[in-house]
Amino acid sequence: MFAQRTSWKLTPNRLTICLEDLRKKKTVLYDLTESNPTRCGFPYPQEKILNAFVDPKNLEYAPDPQGMHRAREALSALYRENNVFIDPEKIFLTASTSEGYSYLFRLLVDPGQGILFPRPSYPLFQFLGDLNDVKTASYPLVYKKNWGIDFEALRSTIHSNIKAIVLVNPNNPTGSFVKQGELDILNDLCQKQSLTLIGDEVFFDYAYEKEDYKFYKRLSHNKEVLTFVLGGLSKSLGLPQMKLSWIMVNGPAKQVEKALKRLEIIADTYLSVNTPVQNALPSWLELAKEIQGAIVKRIVANRDCLLEEINKVFHCEILNAEGGWYVILKIPNNLSEEDWTLEFLKKDHVLVHPGYFFDFESEAYMVVSLLPREEIFQEGLNRLLKRVETVVS
Repeated sequence: MFAQRTSWKLTPNRLTICLEDLRKKKTVLYDLTESNPTRCGFPYPQEKILNAFVDPKNLEYAPDPQGMHRAREALSALYRENNVFIDPEKIFLTASTSEGYSYLFRLLVDPGQGILFPRPSYPLFQFLGDLNDVKTASYPLVYKKNWGIDFEALRSTIHSNIKAIVLVNPNNPTGSFVKQGELDILNDLCQKQSLTLIGDEVFFDYAYEKEDYKFYKRLSHNKEVLTFVLGGLSKSLGLPQMKLSWIMVNGPAKQVEKALKRLEIIADTYLSVNTPVQNALPSWLELAKEIQGAIVKRIVANRDCLLEEINKVFHCEILNAEGGWYVILKIPNNLSEEDWTLEFLKKDHVLVHPGYFFDFESEAYMVVSLLPREEIFQEGLNRLLKRVETVVS
């Protein structure tokens, strides 16, 4: 009755069952997995956000496959402030980055062909691949005091059916940005193997140290090979409920021209982005620095707290990162990652992500969000670190 592509294992694991039980009992939880900024107490400029909906143009329907030109111009202007020059005619608006990925998969990949994703990385990619009949494979990021691409392993995964390489910049959850040396090697690989680059830069605005941006490379600058860059309001304005994202296209002129024509047909088939959000976008983008500033302040404060507390214990290590909303803790492998997460949840009411959720190859790692309110983060962190010391001792 159902398609093979949706034959996922749907049986809940022990962690899910335990979490549901605690929530039914209305247990107070310290959720250190929270990734929804609208639940983290940020001071959104409410009137400015909502007033942007009061526009008579919202009663008119004038569809454009790429999205309203005025909205795309506003995005282009925002990027120009960061010395990124992208023609509005090379921007497509989508309802989400997931939809953006789907457009690109449909553009680039025939059934049975594949795309390379980084590992560790967010588990959503497997589902997107399945739903679009794309074979997903991975290339490893390795940690040697800092995270970087294992290019020897990457080369070994490339074969004739691979069509594109995905870069999450900075990666989620490792928080590692793409550097110029890495991009040079990637461009060379793509040119030799006729591959496309897909850059997911939804977290790019969240570096821990602003002065380090000079070392990080936006893929929206990349003209050496056909390159698609994804962004969206979910992260850049902390507004996931507004459902607007974008694809930017760059690269050799002839390839870009062909890609734009094909993407236009794909986008015209769906026309998924609603009119009020597009009309509101220019006003909302004026709030970008204010909202991003509040989020950066929170993630830096929580990270500083973690760095301070981690020095007080002997059995935990924080892995170096450069940006993003997450941090990775390495803890002893006395227990499996699932047993550790259950230990934290059952005894301390602290929820964290186990490393296997992000496809870490070894144990034991915990992935912690830096978004929660500072008092929740501090209490949850203290409970977690005490539990590790108790178990290991």
